[in-house]
Amino acid sequence: MNFELLNLDAAQAGHEKCDVLLMLLASTFKAARNPLATLIGKALKAGDLADKPGSLLDIYRPADLGCARLVLVRVGDGKCANVRKGVSAAMALIKAAKPKQVALCFDQAPDSASLHVALTTVAEASYVYASTLSKAEARTIALVKVGVPNSTELATPFAQSVAAVRGIELAKEWANRPANHATPSHLARAAQALAKSPRIKCEVMGRKEVEKLGMGAFLAVAQGSAEPLKFIELHYRGAPKSTPPVVLVGKGITFDSGGISIKPAAEMDEMKYDMCGAASVLGVFKALAELQPEINVVGLIPACENLPGSRAVKPGDVVTSLSGQTIEILNTDAEGRLVLCDALTYAERFKPQAVLDIATLTGACVIALGGVRSGFFSGDAALSAAVAQASESSQDLCWPMPLDDDYAEGLKTSFADVANVAGRPGGAITAAKFLQRFTSKYPWGHLDIAGSAWKSGTAKGATGRPVGLLLHYVLSLQTPAA
Repeated sequence: MNFELLNLDAAQAGHEKCDVLLMLLASTFKAARNPLATLIGKALKAGDLADKPGSLLDIYRPADLGCARLVLVRVGDGKCANVRKGVSAAMALIKAAKPKQVALCFDQAPDSASLHVALTTVAEASYVYASTLSKAEARTIALVKVGVPNSTELATPFAQSVAAVRGIELAKEWANRPANHATPSHLARAAQALAKSPRIKCEVMGRKEVEKLGMGAFLAVAQGSAEPLKFIELHYRGAPKSTPPVVLVGKGITFDSGGISIKPAAEMDEMKYDMCGAASVLGVFKALAELQPEINVVGLIPACENLPGSRAVKPGDVVTSLSGQTIEILNTDAEGRLVLCDALTYAERFKPQAVLDIATLTGACVIALGGVRSGFFSGDAALSAAVAQASESSQDLCWPMPLDDDYAEGLKTSFADVANVAGRPGGAITAAKFLQRFTSKYPWGHLDIAGSAWKSGTAKGATGRPVGLLLHYVLSLQTPAA
């Protein structure tokens, strides 16, 4: 699906040729002397279109207009939540007609966040997973024309939003694939494919290299599976080599059975989504390849399966991490923090300006925040402020969580430097406190996306989050042009 930005006011939008014209109308709409505005004015006067976000009026073959079908869409004050509500309702209405060319037009100039939400909502509503289906129906929409009265001002936000859509859909693609179609080796090949783009390089390490480095925690998780582990290292170099990079660390557990501490059978199929952090890193690099910004970004993905094989790590085992700290593994289902801690230590070598890890880490975060916001943990004020801003501008929302030292008390053990779990209370926080032990050399933040990375039930599928948030964050670090 392609997007095209056009400079269109309401009068010009009426002449645009397309299968469906979605006309987004704010509460402040004022009628004018042109066919489209006149039609809208008559509908409003007759009470056929309520002034409520998400209200629709569907008109087939409207006279004197270029579209085959016109859908008037109420978006209230034009803010993000109302734009999402309106566009979602409109896309649900037109889906059955399978349009190939859609025009999405604003009657008033949107801000960059509302434009971003409109584009990502269209993409989300029209997304089709097809990789492992023998007879999948492909996405029918080939082109979305986006009409705004101020296209010059929105050219950069538009390009960033389109790139975000590309990244989100790559992340969704890999997250949605069954675990036998998204092994660590598959992820490594996906990363290597990204390295065909300008400014991107990829290195993949296997067991021998990881053993030589001393990543004992990562190795412990992987040893129960016959599927070979992969440590994937991506580099995007758009700024001078002297510019410190941002490092993104994505949890890449391509299937999580829980290991010896095995999970209940119900909904265990969804544990293919335990690599959504890794998928989001791939998605960000896809977007960077399109935008070619002047920044440096490193992506690290420790990828493996967590299975209860004959060689699997056992509760009570003690392993030595890359940092030299010993870890007592009290619960093998708390494996994400084990693969991440070695990757976080490895990140030190890049002398980063900041490190963000992204992980479907704890069920406790799902209980705390549900699926609306990801949990965000950081002790660095500047990083926290930047991520909060990216959360709002991308509308890929997160929420700040505490990191009080008292939460780490439960990680104490007599048999190692640290245990990998504490008690049930504050589980998302104690997991973050575990990771924090390995991040003293740089500003660090942790995104727990266990509630936001995928949906269950009849709408089961990956969301592609937090690609939008991460992309907005890294782009905010570009040095402004002189």
